[in-house]
Amino acid sequence: MKVYRIKIHSWTSSFRFPNIISSYHPTLTVPPISTILGFINACAGSYLNFSDLKIGYYFEYESKSIDLETIYQMGNKINNKGLITNINPNVIKREFLYNCNLYLYLFDDSLIKYFENPFYQLLLGRSYDLASICEIQCLELTESEISDKIKGQIIPFVNFHLPGLIQALPVYFSDEIPRNNIGTQPFSVIDCHSIDLSINQNTIFDPSIGKNGVNVYIHEIKY
Repeated sequence: MKVYRIKIHSWTSSFRFPNIISSYHPTLTVPPISTILGFINACAGSYLNFSDLKIGYYFEYESKSIDLETIYQMGNKINNKGLITNINPNVIKREFLYNCNLYLYLFDDSLIKYFENPFYQLLLGRSYDLASICEIQCLELTESEISDKIKGQIIPFVNFHLPGLIQALPVYFSDEIPRNNIGTQPFSVIDCHSIDLSINQNTIFDPSIGKNGVNVYIHEIKY
């Protein structure tokens, strides 16, 4: 099977839990699909309509730690110049991932041009989680009926009921202001350092990543 694989690297990454806006900020250990689609939009320089996109990805990191971050909390008091007057600094603990690699698997060659010359600066998480594209390869990978090396991915929970962190995550966001979640559903977040898990579905097998290769689940996006 002909597959385009894009390798992306970042020193740090952080993917916040939805609805956590204060106190301690943990990170998901795999980016949501919405983050991946937003990454493609950043490469393209515009909002894309993914009407029939097949995409897989594998995410790995070396270690996890916690950093202190200053945030600024704004109130609703406005002076006669239209400026907010009650802005207070606060320090929070934020969890982050170190030495990260993201492998994207695409079947549509029309998207590859965006990765060859990205329009915007690329991020894997927050504004300081700078990322770079390391390589773009066209590979021949086999389709596997025995998918027993699942890790470093998010898998829909409803059909497969895999153990791990269960989290409701959006698949995409609208381009209107304010943005709206699209396609929110529960996913199993499978850490790259977890044991190998299996699903009863065909995947593509990449023998060159992970310790013993990885079965990559293919998401079908229709937004």
